[in-house]
Amino acid sequence: RRARARALTPKMLGRRLQDVFSAIGQSPIDLPQIVVIGSQSSGKSSVLEHVVGRDFLPRGTGIVTRRPLVLQLYHTPVSGDADEAKKTSEWGEFLHLPGQKFFDFDEIRNEISRETERVTGRNRGISNKSISLKIHSPSVLNLTLVDLPGMTKVSVGDQPADIEDQIRAMCLQYIKNPNAIVLAVTAANTD
Repeated sequence: RRARARALTPKMLGRRLQDVFSAIGQSPIDLPQIVVIGSQSSGKSSVLEHVVGRDFLPRGTGIVTRRPLVLQLYHTPVSGDADEAKKTSEWGEFLHLPGQKFFDFDEIRNEISRETERVTGRNRGISNKSISLKIHSPSVLNLTLVDLPGMTKVSVGDQPADIEDQIRAMCLQYIKNPNAIVLAVTAANTD
């Protein structure tokens, strides 16, 4: 018997290419994605968590998101009892931990923090080396979102003196993609 080759749709091919380019740290093509930008503590993480329907992003004061998070959402339909099936049909996978599924979203948050500190250290510096996370859930649409560090004006503590320029350059790198949809988040409690 001959094995049937599974045909790749353009969307599947785009996602696989995105994984490969994330692994090597560069992308010669611009794939469609929603890029979330805004000032520090403006609510970007809350917006992303609302899209996913789960709390899974690190929280805190100052710059918490210190590396781009490329978040690929995959809709996984459930069959049978929806509440019971949802428990086993929602999981996350990191590109840097192939084959390992995270069913506990608190553990996803912890892994994002661990992987951030592995590259940037604890000094609150930033890095443009992205973290790739796939979330499979019946509650999401097939989307790719990018969470970026919040724009800031002043370095605090042992942050680099040029932190504003570093974050601005990182944001421009992602939003210059003509296929990017820029989701600018602004705090509702500012003028």
